[in-house]
Amino acid sequence: MLPEFKNEPFTDFAREPDRTAMEQALAKVRSQLGKTYPIVIDGKRIDGLDTFESFNPSTKQVIATFQSGTRKHANEAVEVAAKAFETWKRETVETRVELLVKAAELLRKRKHEFSAAMVVEVGKSWAEADGDTAEAIDFLEFYAREAQRYAGPQPLVEIPNEKNALTYIPLGVGAVIPPWNFPLAIMAGMTVAAIVTGNSVVLKPSSDAPWIAYRFFQLLEEAGIPAGVVNFVSGGGEEVGDTLVRHPKVRFVAFTGSKEVGLHINEQAAKTPRGQLWIKRVVAEMGGKDAIIVDSDCNIEEAAAAVVASAFGFQGQKCSACSRAIVDKTVYDEFVGLVAEKTQQLKVGDPADSSTQFGPVVNKSAFKKISSYIEKGMKEGRLIAGGTFTDKDGYFISPTVIADVHRDATIAQEEIFGPVLAIIKAENFDDALEIANDTPYGLTGAVFSNDAEKIRMAEEDFFVGNLYFNRKCTGALVGVHPFGGFNMSGTDSKAGGRDYLLLFLQAKLVSHRLVPSSQAKQAGSI
Repeated sequence: MLPEFKNEPFTDFAREPDRTAMEQALAKVRSQLGKTYPIVIDGKRIDGLDTFESFNPSTKQVIATFQSGTRKHANEAVEVAAKAFETWKRETVETRVELLVKAAELLRKRKHEFSAAMVVEVGKSWAEADGDTAEAIDFLEFYAREAQRYAGPQPLVEIPNEKNALTYIPLGVGAVIPPWNFPLAIMAGMTVAAIVTGNSVVLKPSSDAPWIAYRFFQLLEEAGIPAGVVNFVSGGGEEVGDTLVRHPKVRFVAFTGSKEVGLHINEQAAKTPRGQLWIKRVVAEMGGKDAIIVDSDCNIEEAAAAVVASAFGFQGQKCSACSRAIVDKTVYDEFVGLVAEKTQQLKVGDPADSSTQFGPVVNKSAFKKISSYIEKGMKEGRLIAGGTFTDKDGYFISPTVIADVHRDATIAQEEIFGPVLAIIKAENFDDALEIANDTPYGLTGAVFSNDAEKIRMAEEDFFVGNLYFNRKCTGALVGVHPFGGFNMSGTDSKAGGRDYLLLFLQAKLVSHRLVPSSQAKQAGSI
């Protein structure tokens, strides 16, 4: 058995050795830019196709070039994965667990290199990238231990004259469709949860972060993953993603991304094409419109700091980010002033600089979408910080705060997925809870209050999957804060929790009637 799980520690970049190691990793990663990468099916590299490029959002520099896989490649990858599944599902849990532990060991040794790749490919700050890598290591280690638990004896009620056993068996071929915002942690978590439980995978990386996904795929190969168990097929959502979702031999889809794409996947997966023997399972995490409630009875300074950290970590490009601050009217003005001050103090720039706290948004499309929301938001409320944007050298939008926003305003209802915070005034705590729940989502939320009765009310009535008190609403830790939400935030998958691997398994009950020894002897006589 493996030792007890412990979360991977974060790196302290204030320490000279760690800072130097990260600078060296950045230099190494930069030396690898400009290469062309294949798709990989059954261990075979395939290139020579139409291609697309991944860009550094801070500089618009080309990071890498990738193959645009076609429907043919997606179909071929599923067939290969289906064949590999027949062998992989019979491997011992010890073999699969050993693979994850080996991959975690390799990733830990190259921690800064993977973090540096995220700084360059998606614009994460050093701290945000380091947290992403640490979370990926945590997923590998945690799911390895969970696989052992599910492979062990399961408790059942005993009755006379029967021997019963409940076992968990894998589902089959899975389509793994990860996001770009946690390009290592979520991508790795969904992939290894599938394979450690005995499934095979076709991994379609985000087109904004294929380089990081390919690096992890190579790491799995180095750790010993058999050919065909994980297949890497880059390409467009319609060409590759939809083909995978609709394929009759795909048993499940693991997806993280927008509500619109998640609903489309769920709709397509619900159809049963000819030859499909099952109802596809969809594991979906689809975003949020997360709120932090600030009560009159709390530390306003701490609340303001937590809201700014939650709203603008990784430029607000987190499904858990605080996009609404709902503030009691008696402390509203003080809170607004503190948030404006703290937001204006954030250092904006290229995240390759260790002092940068706030970098670019991921691409041109995100830049245009977020900019349009800011323009609309400035008509719906009072701009108190930010509101500027430029795409001259990279896709930079200043951290933006808009106060005096009505609860029904566009920027209070729609997921922006960028650095825009709406501040809403509440009449009292009951009103704040009502406002907080008044969106289609239910992912994360937080409450700042020292009133025990209000905390009890929020515990019962604040309808989100992850609720925090007197702390920020981002930063869930594997094993500590199982993550997933309600309503249009997805299927409440609880990644990093003890229920998660069940989503990639099905239960089989085997029952033996016990024949008394006297009857057995009589039955065996001539």
